[in-house]
Amino acid sequence: MSWKLLISDGLEESGIKALQNQGFIVEVKHFNPEELKINLPLYDGIIVRSATKVRADLMDLCPKLKFIARGGVGLDNIDVSHAQNRGILVINTPASSSRSVAELAMAHILCISRSLQISNRSMIDKESFIELKKRLSNSYELQGRTLLLIGMGRIGRELAKMAIGNGMHVIATDPFIERAEIAFNIAEQAFKINIKLVSLEIGLKQADYISIHSPYNGNKILDESQFLQMKKGVCIINTSRGENINEIALLQAIDSGIVRAVGLDVFENEPNINAEILKNPFISMSPHIGASTLDAQQRIAQELVDKIVTLKAEFIPL
Repeated sequence: MSWKLLISDGLEESGIKALQNQGFIVEVKHFNPEELKINLPLYDGIIVRSATKVRADLMDLCPKLKFIARGGVGLDNIDVSHAQNRGILVINTPASSSRSVAELAMAHILCISRSLQISNRSMIDKESFIELKKRLSNSYELQGRTLLLIGMGRIGRELAKMAIGNGMHVIATDPFIERAEIAFNIAEQAFKINIKLVSLEIGLKQADYISIHSPYNGNKILDESQFLQMKKGVCIINTSRGENINEIALLQAIDSGIVRAVGLDVFENEPNINAEILKNPFISMSPHIGASTLDAQQRIAQELVDKIVTLKAEFIPL
């Protein structure tokens, strides 16, 4: 019997066709929350990204639902424990977008190190060219600077490789691991580097750059007290979840000189972003596009298809 699948937040066309070729009935449509309560009970599975929320009350309306698939890493928008209690499998694609997110974090690091966000906004004529050439000559190189990674999962490890390649000293904090080992292959030679693990408090005091790669667990990772522990002139990058940073405290830390520059791909209240964040010249911004490369989307689609096909082949009705 064919499974009927709802793709709520989009999927690469190659993934849609692959599912159809495997005999799935696929519908691509985004419902608002009330419409989803009416329509999701008709489906055997749903594929989402970050926009659609699949909470416990919605699952309880869907006796046919066999799986919830998330095209991406974070599962903040899915009540995973309730799904497990209901026998609904939750699928995500942790391996597919790590490189893309890490590259964007590195792009923000390079951008704010050379104050490119300022020149991109302000260089509009000959006079601004001359003024900015003089003003932005006080930028920094990455070599010898210390990068603190908050979270040492796949994305953090990818960024660590890039940072080490740029001559940075990398430290990390992650309560869920005991050892952080990075594997390299350069010129057909394999070698490994161990990243020093530190407490968040020690890392905040040592870091020239801080990059967040942790899910949101209901508590801010960087709040007012954490900013007060940082080295003056630190740079902060967030490509994880906007809720991980108190944006009001962040703006105050910029004003006080504790934070020199910031790179943000995520925000506390997307898409209703704080106007003070939007207009601040010391903040480099991107519109939550960490995993949004053509390469990553194709990998995500393929990984989802593979997992869904395997699930159906192994599925045993309760």
